[in-house]
Amino acid sequence: MQKIIKKFRLLDTPVANASYNMAVDEVLLQSSIDSGIPILRIYEWENALSFGRFNKIHEILDLTTVDLNKISYARRLTGGGVLVHGGDISYSLIMPKTALHDLSPKESYRYLCSFLINFYKKLGLEPKFAQDENLHISKSNICTASNEPYDITINAKKIGGNAQRYSKKTLFQHGSIPLSVDTKLFEKLFLENAHLEDINTLEKLGLSSSKDELKKLMIHSFIESFNVELIDDTLTEQEFQKIDKLQKTKYDTYRWNIDAIQL
Repeated sequence: MQKIIKKFRLLDTPVANASYNMAVDEVLLQSSIDSGIPILRIYEWENALSFGRFNKIHEILDLTTVDLNKISYARRLTGGGVLVHGGDISYSLIMPKTALHDLSPKESYRYLCSFLINFYKKLGLEPKFAQDENLHISKSNICTASNEPYDITINAKKIGGNAQRYSKKTLFQHGSIPLSVDTKLFEKLFLENAHLEDINTLEKLGLSSSKDELKKLMIHSFIESFNVELIDDTLTEQEFQKIDKLQKTKYDTYRWNIDAIQL
């Protein structure tokens, strides 16, 4: 297949809480739609929770305990289940749908996740897609407890999670690479056992690379996998203003996060 597009805008944004990170994603999505320039964003989190567009979060999380522990949370633009953050590195990928030629959503998912396969291989691991391992396909309110056909597995066990959203002309995909999980902190936030102790992480796989080293490897794997050029960039002042407004009016609100009302 031809390379997906020639040049991407690359942003490495700092550690932030859930509402800020999700506001950045939405603002960058609109920036890419307006400019036609694809974007790869790499970012980190404070201890936080994110959950899918259609999760009934009051049935999954003890929100009183979440607030008492000062854990930020936000509903994502994409589907999927609850993800715990803080010991992970995330990415967001935004591009015109035409860059993927005639690939179906499932085919594009497998294709775009190939840079993660490449990344894990460079760490000396043996990643595969769940579909290729004939693993049982299952749904769960907890992202890491489900198995979709193109989830990435290591040692026949899912690692991380990825999700997509299509608009009329644009594809948005984001995902997370788990380095470690603070099980003691997060397990008590769920209304039932979330089995966080079973989450596959790089730490459990015996790897101890720094986040900076891993981010560089992710970027290198992306360039190598898709034969593209990444142009280092930062958020513009206009984007900062939009992020601040969107964080306050949407991603920090009860209506969006709990009631799931489109804002």
